[in-house]
Amino acid sequence: MKILLTGFEPFGGEEINPAFEILKSLPDSIGGHEILKRELPTSYNKSTKAIESFLEEERPDVVLSLGQAGGAFGLVVEKVGLNLRDASAADNDGHIATHEIIFEDGDTAYYSTLPVKDMVKKIVESNVPASLSYSAGAYVCNNVLYTLLYMGKKRYKHMRCGFIHVPYFPEQVVGKRKAFYMTVDEMKRGLMAALAVI
Repeated sequence: MKILLTGFEPFGGEEINPAFEILKSLPDSIGGHEILKRELPTSYNKSTKAIESFLEEERPDVVLSLGQAGGAFGLVVEKVGLNLRDASAADNDGHIATHEIIFEDGDTAYYSTLPVKDMVKKIVESNVPASLSYSAGAYVCNNVLYTLLYMGKKRYKHMRCGFIHVPYFPEQVVGKRKAFYMTVDEMKRGLMAALAVI
């Protein structure tokens, strides 16, 4: 099985993005399954094009994308991708989306095709905080999740995909009051548990 993992470049004035940095600590294979790692631009349009390119080039069996959610408490496994771009924050291209549809021929929403409840259970059992979420927002993270689910529905019917939001690294919370963070080792342990389920 070929598993594609993606994480975003920094955004919002941050110098790092744990969603991509954590991938560097993961092995290139797990249980004989190939692990591919790719960085995504924090841009609505560019991330969609990058996903399309990665899927065409690699034809993965599974895609798990990671994104930073500064307010997250632990690892947040997403269940739903919405056919919507709508956020007050600009992406890295300076674009502010206001009630934009991602794919005109797509359904209003798609559910993750990964075993999300089992993933949360195993992450928690690895002594890492985790929860299930029914909204990935409407920023670039949701854009990527919905794009993956749409592509799986329309073009790559064998492919399973999903999304996990990760919190800050410790060095990112300096000057941020009451911001939750997790270390590289904690995130890695949780993600390895999720990948074991997958």
